[in-house]
Amino acid sequence: MIRDERTLSRLLARLSDGEYHSGDELGECLGVSRAAVWKQLRKLDELGLELETVRGRGYRLRGGLEMLDSHKLEKALSAETRSAISALEVLTTTDSTNSRALERAALGQTGYVCLAEHQSAGRGRRGRPWVSPFGRNLYVSLNWSFDGGASQLEGLSLAVGAVLCQVLERQGLAGLELKWPNDVLWRGSKLAGVLLEMAGDPAGRCQVVVGVGLNLAMPPAAAKQIEQPWVDLGTVCDQEACSPPERNALAASLVEALVALLAHYHQAGFALWRDQWQRRDAFHGRPVKLSSGTRALEGIAQGVDETGALRLDIDGERVICHGGELSMRAVS
Repeated sequence: MIRDERTLSRLLARLSDGEYHSGDELGECLGVSRAAVWKQLRKLDELGLELETVRGRGYRLRGGLEMLDSHKLEKALSAETRSAISALEVLTTTDSTNSRALERAALGQTGYVCLAEHQSAGRGRRGRPWVSPFGRNLYVSLNWSFDGGASQLEGLSLAVGAVLCQVLERQGLAGLELKWPNDVLWRGSKLAGVLLEMAGDPAGRCQVVVGVGLNLAMPPAAAKQIEQPWVDLGTVCDQEACSPPERNALAASLVEALVALLAHYHQAGFALWRDQWQRRDAFHGRPVKLSSGTRALEGIAQGVDETGALRLDIDGERVICHGGELSMRAVS
């Protein structure tokens, strides 16, 4: 299985230039037979990659593909960030990058960063699936240790959203908004999501896994699986007249920013990020509905408090709502 994955990775690296490559050339490059090449090529279709075949010319990936490269990523990180992380791994395919980070956390490893080209079982909040087509978006997870228990993590998912906005704004994007507690929106459509999971002792030393999914160039076939308004970075850049960033460069900027956030979060917590979040609040002053199972609340969203909890005005009474399994939507 590991050998097959390495062969697939090498095949994709060869085809990533978007040019035609013959079966003989691919077989020689990979050190396998033509039959083995064909077996690997069939996997590309299973991954949703559009492979063109022309007799006499060979095979190509239409439009090419910028593969994630761990060496490029590490080289782009600052020396401080490289010293703060224990490992950075790029997987061709996995069930979930958060699952890999949780496994490392269970082994006591902290500062582990995992990226993947494809997730077969990517997940968002409340057990929802995260559509994860191959090589087109970013799926990033990292784990981090905190000695003060879960109380130190208050508001962290909101801070991650604010950091993600800052990273994208430095790329020239405008109009980004945040939906409590963990979504990044553009013109009301979801561009990115955050999933936090915890392991260890909630009252003592614990580890948090921060997972980020960011839509870069969502293929139409994969998009049919998404059950809410969405947008990808390519569409945003077309509208904002900015150039889409290179995938590796953007991934490195995101890792750099997340490590800096986690390394210092225990000092000031969400207080340092509250204003950053509130100035991007997509629902401030708007009627919203919060639901969890059979329970529901309706009121006017009034921003967040110092812990990241939502402040809801219900008939003139202020109600404080903590994240957990709550889901929020606008009320028309």
